[in-house]
Amino acid sequence: MSTFSGLGTALSSLIAQRQALEVSGQNVANANTVGYTRQRAALGSLPAATVPSMFSTTDGVGQGTTVTGFERLGDVFLDARLRNETSGAARLAAIATEYKTLETTIGEPSKTGFSADLSDFWSAWSEVAGSPNAASSRAVLLERGTAVADRLATLYQDTATQWDQALTTTKALVTQVNTTAANVADLNTRILSITNAGGSANELMDQRDLLVTELSGLVGASTRTNADGTMDVLVGGNTLVSGSKVSQLTVAASSPASFQGAVDGGAVSVVWAESGHPSGIDGGRVAGLLSVLAPPSSGGVLTGSAVQLNSMATTIATQVNAIHSTAYTEAGYETGTTAGDFFAIDASRPAALGLSVAITDPKDIGVAAGGKGPVDGSIATQMAKLAHATDGPDAQWSAFVVDLGVKSASATSRATVAEAARSTASAAQLAQTSVDTDEETVNMLAFQRAYEGAARVLTAIDEMLDTLINRTGVVGR
Repeated sequence: MSTFSGLGTALSSLIAQRQALEVSGQNVANANTVGYTRQRAALGSLPAATVPSMFSTTDGVGQGTTVTGFERLGDVFLDARLRNETSGAARLAAIATEYKTLETTIGEPSKTGFSADLSDFWSAWSEVAGSPNAASSRAVLLERGTAVADRLATLYQDTATQWDQALTTTKALVTQVNTTAANVADLNTRILSITNAGGSANELMDQRDLLVTELSGLVGASTRTNADGTMDVLVGGNTLVSGSKVSQLTVAASSPASFQGAVDGGAVSVVWAESGHPSGIDGGRVAGLLSVLAPPSSGGVLTGSAVQLNSMATTIATQVNAIHSTAYTEAGYETGTTAGDFFAIDASRPAALGLSVAITDPKDIGVAAGGKGPVDGSIATQMAKLAHATDGPDAQWSAFVVDLGVKSASATSRATVAEAARSTASAAQLAQTSVDTDEETVNMLAFQRAYEGAARVLTAIDEMLDTLINRTGVVGR
C-alpha cells in the first residue's frame, strides 16, 4: 500500500462520521414531524486494494469506511397492520355515527317523542268516550290525530335528509380519494427520479405512507411495493395507483340517486370511472357509508328505518279505520250510516308522508256502536284500547325503537373495539418509527468521538509524513 493510503482511510472516516452525524441531526429536527420515520446511516467497511501484479504484496488492511445508504427504520408489517386496522375502524365508525344520528332523529325514549304523540292520541279517544257530545274533546282528538300524522312525516323527511347527507359525504370522500391517489402517483414519480439519480427519497416516502394510510381510512386501500421504490395502491384487489398512473373512482346508482329510489331497492355504489365496473370497496369510511345508503334488502340502516315508518303509518291507518268504520256519528245513527275512515293515505306517496286525518269536522267522528244510542262512546273506548294491543301501533313502535337501540349499541361497541385495535397498531408503529431524542443524543456523541478519532489519525499520519519528507537524510549533515 502507498504511504499516503492512511490519509484516505482517515478521510473516509471523517466523511462517513459527518454524514452519520447529519442523519442524527435530521432525526432530531423532525422529532415532532407527523409521519416522519427515523433514519440511520448504514456504514460499510472498504476492502483492501486489489493487487495488480502477480508478485506484488499488500498488508491486507482495508481502505476505511463509507456510507452505503440511509435506512428508514420502519417496519412494513406494522405499516400493513395499521392500514388494515384503520380500514376496519373507519368503516365501523361511519356506521356507528349514522346509527347515533338516526337515534337522535327518532328521539326515543323521550317525553316529546312519537310514543308521546301516540299516547296523547289514545288519551283523546278516552276523553271522547267519557263525553261523546263534547265538541271540544272531538276537536282535540282531530288535532292529536293530525299530530301523529305530522310526526311520522317529519321522521320520514329527517331520515331522508340524513340519507342525502350521507350520499353527499360519500361523493366528497370519493373525490378526496381521487385527489389523494393522484398525489401518491406524483410522489412515486419523484421518488423514482431521485432513486435513479442515486439520492435518498426517504422523506418523500414518509409523505407517501401518510397518504396511503389516509386512503386506507377512506376506501380500505392496501399496498404493494415495487423493486424500483414505487408503490402500487390497491382497492378491493384492483389497482388504484400503479406507479405514476391513477384510476379514477366515481359514485353511481342503479336507480335515481334519491332516498325514495333507495327505499324502492336502488343501490348506490362506487365504480371505476373508466370501465363502470364495481370497485369492490370493502373497508374504510366509504364502505361504511355505502352500507348505510344500501336498500332495505341489503340491510340499509336508513332505508330500513323508512320501511318501518311506512309500516307504522299503514298499521295506524288500518287498525284505526277498521274500528272507526263500524261506528256511528250522531247524524249517521239516525240514518243507519256508519262513519268512514278516520285516516287517509295518499297512494302516490310513501305511507309515512301520505298519512293524514280524513275527517275535517269533529261531528264526523264516529264513537257510537250500533244499537246503543247516538250518544254512546263504546267505539271510542275500543279505540283507546289499541294503546295496549300486543299487535297495535304502540307495540310495533316499541319493537322498532328497541331494535334500533340494540343495533346502535352493537355498532358503537364494534366501533370502539376496532378503534382500540387501531390505536394499538398506531402505537406499535410509532414505537418503531418515532424519534427518541435520548437515543439520538447518544448516537451523536458516538459519531462525534469517531470523528475526533479519525481527525487524530489524520494528524498522526501528517506528522509521520512530515518526518519522512522533511527530515529524512538531514541527520549527520
